[in-house]
Amino acid sequence: MMGEPLQIHRARVHDLPAVAAIERVSFPDPWDESTLSWVLDYCGDFFFVASTGCGIAGFLAGALEDTGEEVYGHICNFAVAPGFRERGIGRRLVVRAEQQFLVTGASAVQLEVRDSNLAAQAFYRRCGYQEVFTIPAYYANGEDARLMMRWFL
Repeated sequence: MMGEPLQIHRARVHDLPAVAAIERVSFPDPWDESTLSWVLDYCGDFFFVASTGCGIAGFLAGALEDTGEEVYGHICNFAVAPGFRERGIGRRLVVRAEQQFLVTGASAVQLEVRDSNLAAQAFYRRCGYQEVFTIPAYYANGEDARLMMRWFL
C-alpha cells in the first residue's frame, strides 16, 4: 500500500476504467466496461473497490442469490492489481463483501474459481471457503471451475 491508507468503498462509475484495467491484466476472459457498468447498475450494493492514494488497488463484484430455500452471497468477480498483491487487500475486500451479504440475509457465500488457479483456491481456503463440487467446462476455454462456499452458521 506504499504508506497510503487503504479505503474500501462501493464502486462508482468513475472507478470502472481502473477496474477494467485490473480485469485485463488478471483474467484471460476479462469483463469489459459495459459489463462492469451493468453490474454496478444492478448489483452496486455488492460491488466494492479498494483504493489508495495511488488509485484503485483491487475490486470485488458480488450479487445476492435467492434459491427459494436459501439466500446466498455470490462473489462473481474479484481481483487485486499485480503491484498490490500479497498485502492483505484481497482479504479485506472479501471480508467487506461477506459483511454486506450477512446483513442482507445470506446464510453463505459461493464463488467459482478456475481449476488451474491453485493460488486463488489456497487464498479462499485461508478465508474459510470449502470446495463443494466441480463444474465441468465452466469457462470459455473449456476449463473446469471449482465451486467453493463459506457458510455463516
